[in-house]
Amino acid sequence: MSFIKSKGFKYLKNFVIGVGAAVVMIGALFKIMSWEGADYMLIAGLCTEAFLFLLLGILPPEKDYYWEKLYPGLSDYNSNMAPAIAGGTADTRALDAGVVEGKLGGMLDELQSMSKSLGSLKALQEVDFSETGEQLKTMNSFYTRMNDAMASLNETVEDAQMYKENMAALNRNLSSLNSVYGNVINAFSVKQ
Repeated sequence: MSFIKSKGFKYLKNFVIGVGAAVVMIGALFKIMSWEGADYMLIAGLCTEAFLFLLLGILPPEKDYYWEKLYPGLSDYNSNMAPAIAGGTADTRALDAGVVEGKLGGMLDELQSMSKSLGSLKALQEVDFSETGEQLKTMNSFYTRMNDAMASLNETVEDAQMYKENMAALNRNLSSLNSVYGNVINAFSVKQ
């Protein structure tokens, strides 16, 4: 069984599967194009394909992860699983396992945080910004009109200040005229 798990066998298996698939494709091409020898090429390709399926059916599937190296007895349902940490006593192995589990817990927290962040990004992606440009134009127009109104109001304040000064000057002039008319009326009344 060790030969089946070796890198050389895995390479050979992949090579045979690749070459076999190429033979099948060439046999099909010969048959489709009605070239000479098409029958023999198709027979060779289909026999190769049958051999490959037989080979893949006989070989055991490969495991993706080898957790039993870290936790011996993982494949046995009733086993007591203690992590196999090189060296140390059962106490240090338990301490090392706690460190590993702590790191895994920290990674889980980070993954949950990343998941929330990705959820927020997805929500932002789903926001409809199609009318945003029009809203910005409307706001720009509003601010432009507001600035014009403020400038007009400022001019009105300056005009009101001038009006106030002119009214004060007119009031002084009227007071002077009143005193002149008062003197004229007093002069006429004395003569009579």
